[in-house]
Amino acid sequence: MNFGSDNWAGAHPEIAAGLTQHAAGFAKPYGESDIDATIEESLKTAFEHDLSAFFVATGTAANSLALTAVSKPGGIVFAHREAHIVVDECGAPEYLSGQLRICQIDGEQGKMNPKALRKEVERIASYDVHGGRPVAISITNPTESGTVYTLAEIDQISVIAKEFHLPLHMDGARFANGLVSQDCTPAEMTWKRGVDILSFGATKNGCWCAEAVLFFNKPLAQDFRFLRKRAAQLFSKSRFVSAQLEAYLKDDLWLQIARHSNSMCREVAALFEKREGMRVVRTPQANELFVVMKAEDAERLEKDGVVFLQWPEAGMGEVKKGEVVGRFVTSFATTGESVRALGKCLGVEAGKGTVTNGVNGH
Repeated sequence: MNFGSDNWAGAHPEIAAGLTQHAAGFAKPYGESDIDATIEESLKTAFEHDLSAFFVATGTAANSLALTAVSKPGGIVFAHREAHIVVDECGAPEYLSGQLRICQIDGEQGKMNPKALRKEVERIASYDVHGGRPVAISITNPTESGTVYTLAEIDQISVIAKEFHLPLHMDGARFANGLVSQDCTPAEMTWKRGVDILSFGATKNGCWCAEAVLFFNKPLAQDFRFLRKRAAQLFSKSRFVSAQLEAYLKDDLWLQIARHSNSMCREVAALFEKREGMRVVRTPQANELFVVMKAEDAERLEKDGVVFLQWPEAGMGEVKKGEVVGRFVTSFATTGESVRALGKCLGVEAGKGTVTNGVNGH
């Protein structure tokens, strides 16, 4: 019963098979193989745009190098105070760029408040050389609170970015989960909304190690190949990243996985909603669920073999003394069996609609 994180799950069987398929033989290194070129074309097709794609190993590398590509001396990036680049990347954007600072913006449910964002951008844009200057806006979608920016909400932020001539970056570590939640196309959630750069995450959604930085505004990518090399993110055998993405994109497997994990998250939420004394913070919008419970109930679940993470209380509504917040994350590997087992631990019955197996029966 592992709901610790989608990072805990292994590789989807079809993606693992793709790695095996490309393990034999020879191919040009450093991103110059035929399959590397093929995947870039596949991404262009998926996003309906003549983009530039660069493969990296981690989401932190994708975010940090994407922001480094648009950094300037004295530059300030705007992001929600709970954004991954703020709280979970150990200062990597600042370190790898050597010059960026991040201005933290408030907002409920992990989303930047457009009014607060505009106020801060205007304030910093008024600085002289002593204070620095705005250089980019970064949104996390889905957010660290498990919420998803609607298309209209992205539009609101995009208007501010355009008004101040700032590149708009999207941290899409769980991009597929957010995409199927909004039931729109990749284009509609990115460049058609004014997004210039996307950190396209695939590792959390069933890959072994596959992230990409997609530039919809291609001039911004002018120096990226040098940045990636200097940051030790240019893979020699890059075809193995492409092999994962080949299987990932084929027949929309990436969207199937995301729909499955989102659906499983709703099933888990339904269990907790039946359990007296436990409160679901909000209906899950992607594949992350937050539940407020008594500390002793959390301890009992852990003793019963339920893996989940205790989460900071900020932004989770009223959390009383003696209560904790638990985060439960689903993935391609989450099965109906594991959901039913969780139900038994909670003393409630899983709904009849629970999926019995993972994606494609695995």
